[in-house]
Amino acid sequence: MNEMTKPQAAPAQPAAAKLLDRAFRLTERGTSVGREMMAGATTFAAMAYIIAVNPAIMSNAGMDRADLVSATALAAIFGSVVMGLWANLPLAVAPAMGSNIIFTYVIVKQMGMPWQGALAMVAFTGVLFLILSLSKLREKVAKDVPEALKIGIQAAVGTLIVFIALRGAGFVIQNPSTYIAMGSLRSPPVLLTLFGLLLTPVLVARRVPAALILSIVILTLIGFFVPGANGKMVTSMPSAILSWPRWPTSTFMALDVGYLFSHFIVALPLLFYFLCAEFFSTLGTLIGVTGAANLRKPDGSIPNATAAFATDATASIVGPLLRTSVVTAYIESITGVQAGGRTGLTSLTVAGFFCLALFLWPIFVIIPPQATAPALVLVGVLMMQGLARIDMTDIVNAVPIVLTLLVTVLTNNLINGMALGTLSYIGLEVSVGRRSQIPAMVWGLGAVFVAYAIVIAQIF
Repeated sequence: MNEMTKPQAAPAQPAAAKLLDRAFRLTERGTSVGREMMAGATTFAAMAYIIAVNPAIMSNAGMDRADLVSATALAAIFGSVVMGLWANLPLAVAPAMGSNIIFTYVIVKQMGMPWQGALAMVAFTGVLFLILSLSKLREKVAKDVPEALKIGIQAAVGTLIVFIALRGAGFVIQNPSTYIAMGSLRSPPVLLTLFGLLLTPVLVARRVPAALILSIVILTLIGFFVPGANGKMVTSMPSAILSWPRWPTSTFMALDVGYLFSHFIVALPLLFYFLCAEFFSTLGTLIGVTGAANLRKPDGSIPNATAAFATDATASIVGPLLRTSVVTAYIESITGVQAGGRTGLTSLTVAGFFCLALFLWPIFVIIPPQATAPALVLVGVLMMQGLARIDMTDIVNAVPIVLTLLVTVLTNNLINGMALGTLSYIGLEVSVGRRSQIPAMVWGLGAVFVAYAIVIAQIF
């Protein structure tokens, strides 16, 4: 009887659970294996749209869309695994929105650079970012680039994303009188896009889980019944539901480094854009995610920041080898943090879901632009939120931002916007007697843009 009334000892923790606890410091950060896996599933649902959107955008550069689905997933798997194991942060990594737009529509289609040379440029930027991440130059860059220029560039890219998405879906068309106009409301694909533009923000505002990917799924399914061009439906039937993963053999490691160095002056402003976009995007994501997870140190610093930056940089070197653009940490990781994610195990779970997505590539390649455009519009809107941090009553701040944004969209050229925004910032600071406050990096950037304009004027 006494034997039966003795308190039972708690069951021993499985060896695997103990190993994960020690490796990821689960107990120390107040989480568990189950919670981390749920957080990873939540993050993946919030960012899974990239598997459809990135191939849809980059295939316009002349690359095979099915290969790009695999490349997107493989880049996300590599980046998320390294982030989880090295930095031990709940950050998912995947090809960056914005950079893929610039890669396709600015570098390849507008400037005429072959995609092999453009990939070499992205990889070279990753090398520079890795050097920057492992040195103290990281802090200097973060400090020296004025907030007005950073936010102006980010908002300009967001606006360009919106314009290109609507144009690709046929919602915005050319017009001989007004240059651009809205597509005809008698066109079923335009009506489908319009429905998506109304539906998607409602889903996001209502905080529906996986709102963007849900929007893409709904619009893709409706597209099976919406007539498009040539008597076909907007959405085509997939060749299969599941298939073995497709390795991007046709373009794996197809970088043209020689083209990059033979056209280095033309590529220099773009290198600066990718470097800044990668650096400040990662910095902002790190600050946001670690703050939401209460992971910052008492002095406010970010834990394992060097490892996180170096992971982004390394992934941006591997991404072009797989044939995709810049790879970065995703702000959507905050959704996983809100679900309880606190460690790198969340990132590993995200990588696991991307592994499963490799088998679903026949579905991703049939998603039409009318289904992805509303999601891209929301991404663009989110990229403009930094405007709220700027005092737009100060003309020294307002003019560079507005010029960067409007000139980028109206000329469909990010470099034009960046150049005028930077040069106007220099001119305004000098005019109000603050010449000494202009960082040397900004002076150098201004000189680069002037040289770039001279070179382009000779070429075109």
